[in-house]
Amino acid sequence: MKKNSQLIVADAQILPDVFSKVLEVKKLMAQKGAKSFASACKRVGISRSAYYKYKDCVFSYEELFTRRIVNMHLLLNDQPGVLSSVLIFLHSCGANVLTVNQSIPVDGAAAVNISLRLSEESENELVSLNSIKELDGVLEVKIFSAE
Repeated sequence: MKKNSQLIVADAQILPDVFSKVLEVKKLMAQKGAKSFASACKRVGISRSAYYKYKDCVFSYEELFTRRIVNMHLLLNDQPGVLSSVLIFLHSCGANVLTVNQSIPVDGAAAVNISLRLSEESENELVSLNSIKELDGVLEVKIFSAE
C-alpha cells in the first residue's frame, strides 16, 4: 500500500467481483489449495495481472479487524507434559496458537512466550486465561498484551 493510503470498509456486494476473487486466490495459496498463482487465478476466474494489481490492497475485514491477539509469558516447571497441558487448555478456550517460543530450562524452570488469537466466540475466555496459573507445573503467567 502507498504511504498516504486511506483505508475504507465497504460491503463486498457493492464492489466489483475482482476484489472477492483476489481474496479467494490469496486464501487458496495460503492453504496450499493451488500449486501456483497462475493456477489459482485460473481456478477463480481472474487474470494474473488483476491479482497482482490488487493483492497488496485488498484484505478481508475479519482478517484485519476481528482478531484478538494475546501475547503471554509463562514460567513452567521443567517436567514432561507441562507445556502440553497449557496448549490443551488454550485449545479448550477456543484459542488458535500462533507462536510458541520456549527457552532452555534453567534451574528446573523454562520461560515460554505464547502468541494466540481468540475468535469473537472465545473473547470471553480472555478472563479464563488467568486460570492457566492453576495448572500443575505453571509457576507464573503474565499477559503482555491483548489487542
